[in-house]
Amino acid sequence: MEGNTNNAVSGSASILCMGLGWFPKSPGGLERYIYELTQKLAANQDQVELCGVGLPEAEPNLPIKLTNLASPDIPIWRRLWCIRNKFQKTRIGKPDVINLHFALYSFPILDLLPKGVPITFNFHGPWAYESQQEVEERKISVLLKAKLIEQKTYNRSDRFIVLSKAFGNILHKQYQVPWDKIHIIPGGVDVTHFQPHLSPQEARTKLGWDQDRPVIFTARRLVNRVGIDELLTALATIKPKIPDIMLAIAGRGPQQATLQQQATELGLSNHVKFLGFLPDELLPVAYQAANLSVMPSQSFEGFGLAIVESLACGTPVVCTPVGGMPEILEPFSPDLITESEKASAIAERLEQLILGKVPMPTQQACRQYAVANFDWNKIALDVRRVLLA
Repeated sequence: MEGNTNNAVSGSASILCMGLGWFPKSPGGLERYIYELTQKLAANQDQVELCGVGLPEAEPNLPIKLTNLASPDIPIWRRLWCIRNKFQKTRIGKPDVINLHFALYSFPILDLLPKGVPITFNFHGPWAYESQQEVEERKISVLLKAKLIEQKTYNRSDRFIVLSKAFGNILHKQYQVPWDKIHIIPGGVDVTHFQPHLSPQEARTKLGWDQDRPVIFTARRLVNRVGIDELLTALATIKPKIPDIMLAIAGRGPQQATLQQQATELGLSNHVKFLGFLPDELLPVAYQAANLSVMPSQSFEGFGLAIVESLACGTPVVCTPVGGMPEILEPFSPDLITESEKASAIAERLEQLILGKVPMPTQQACRQYAVANFDWNKIALDVRRVLLA
């Protein structure tokens, strides 16, 4: 994988990526982003090696090289040691460019990265502060993550890609990265996988959902910051005016039992479906089965991948004014953004849209906007230009 960036810009390039897990096995937004990006770069004839944790040892017909550095099931200190050790042993040649995506797994190999090769870090969020919100952590632990692991990784990087201006601001203010090193490129969506090819009736039949009820859908990891508790309170608020409303929640997480109990206490047992893990092939079906999707995030939402997935399927999305989400919807339909992140504001906007008091974008308009602005084929080229700059 020897080369140099001057030759690589016009032809193919060798790109070394440091990721997280393997998307088909670990269904997270970051994992999906890396999976889609590396496939699209390889389709451009680039030679791509993806290093990560829990990657398959062999994946038939894959256009990228996978290097698994550790198991996700071993203790973190041992995992980091394995990452460093295996990375050192597997190096052959020198890539044209390096693309890092996760500070914790990049940190052990920083001094092993070849000098003179440009490093682009894709900043997907302030890892230390996000993890603090999910788990009660001591302040010193958060500071160690932010000031030691994250800051050292960012100091070693030459340029940065963020998914929104909101996360650009965090990177600039909290980690002192100058704006001239930051490039804003939104996330992408596979517009072939996420597309409106079923009627709502067909989609609901496939999922076993009721045909004649207004359905709201959300796909979220069930943690504090994503706001499912506020969404349940909002649902209880609008239930008297829309008595047959149903909310379908896809996803798992540590808050699941608490949220199920909340739904029961609010009298929503017949109005909420906790779907658990929804296989990737059924995700577009769920979007198409819904009248509306909703992203009720309360903090740290750098982009909101589910917004563009839903739009690509032709389904409008309501979001809270948090992080980078309004940057997606403001140019398309500002009416889809709630006044605040509180349950009362979520309830008000959902009620207005479902009852027709506020116009809802058409399926065709949603689809066209997603394809024009967030098609992965376009996004990957934008990312590649920064990597090879």
